[in-house]
Amino acid sequence: MANRTDPGARSVHGTNPQNLVEKILRSKIYQNTYWKEQCFGLTAETLVDKAMEIDHIGGTFGGNRKPTPFMCLVMKMLQIQPEKEIVVEFIKNEDYKYVRVLGAFYMRLTGTVTDVYQYLEPLYNDYRKLRQRLPDGRFSLTHVDEVIDELLTKDYSCDVALPRVQKRWLLETTGKLEPRRSALEDDFEEEEEKEEEDTALAGLDAAANEKDYYRGRSPARERDRDRKRDSHRQYRDRDYDRERGRGRERERDRDRERERERDRHRLRDDKDYGRDRDREREREGRERDRRDRDRGRRRSHSRSRSRSRDRKDRDREGGDHRRRHARSSTSPRRRTDEAEDGNAREEPRKKKQKKEKDDGTDHPDPEIAEANRLRASLGLKPLRP
Repeated sequence: MANRTDPGARSVHGTNPQNLVEKILRSKIYQNTYWKEQCFGLTAETLVDKAMEIDHIGGTFGGNRKPTPFMCLVMKMLQIQPEKEIVVEFIKNEDYKYVRVLGAFYMRLTGTVTDVYQYLEPLYNDYRKLRQRLPDGRFSLTHVDEVIDELLTKDYSCDVALPRVQKRWLLETTGKLEPRRSALEDDFEEEEEKEEEDTALAGLDAAANEKDYYRGRSPARERDRDRKRDSHRQYRDRDYDRERGRGRERERDRDRERERERDRHRLRDDKDYGRDRDREREREGRERDRRDRDRGRRRSHSRSRSRSRDRKDRDREGGDHRRRHARSSTSPRRRTDEAEDGNAREEPRKKKQKKEKDDGTDHPDPEIAEANRLRASLGLKPLRP
């Protein structure tokens, strides 16, 4: 019962007034706490008090698309359908800007085309600030004239599809609306009138000054002065035309010279481009040859290094093998040779000792030993005891 339209309400645009709001948005409004607690049992008289408490406008916001109190009150107005005079008073209210916007929004949904233009266009002169809640939940700053322009020119406002209205120029051609008159036209007309008056006064002053300046001159002298002025103007115009013609010729010559210079630069650039391309190709060829040579040197160097490393390894392995082989194979022979050398050195010493013993120089008797040494020096046999 609380969500049904007033039985005495008339259909708007051929349908139930609440059907001007989409079904999804209607169901969200019916489930909203503000609708259930604050909008229950409101009438056209008590609706004004709730409208005065609004501090922002908007459709739905947040992740679950919660409707704003402004949209709940719009839905309540569609449900109870207040009289047109009450809605007009809402629009003409200058003390509470949100009440004015609420009435303008309801008039845009339910009013005729002529009523929409007649009552909403004067609000273009209202530049007061409004708080608007965005779909993400944040607040932004807007103005009354911006909201009115959105209602008159856009198809959607506050998540509600607006009924279509005809263009203003079409209504003007059919005679349903008079041409729109801006509030600033009166100021413009006053300024134009002041400018015309100033111009007229300036013209009168100039005419009076000219009359005073030429007062006392004869008509013949006036005619001579006019002829001189005309002849001077004629010569001046002729000189001006001549100078203008010369200037045009100089300009054409200058353009031709620019074209020739541009062609010469283009030909020079083409030639230079061909030379640069050939130089670039030669440079690329030299770079390619140098890279190939460097690659060959690196390969040969790496091969030589690997060969030398292999040779060193083989030599090292061969030296170790030879040393091990010499140590294992030649040790007995070397020991035999050393023994023979020792025996050879020992034999002369033994012979010498034996010879000394045969000489008798080692006789215990000193006299005999001395005589034996003397005899040995003479080559005689030693004395025997």
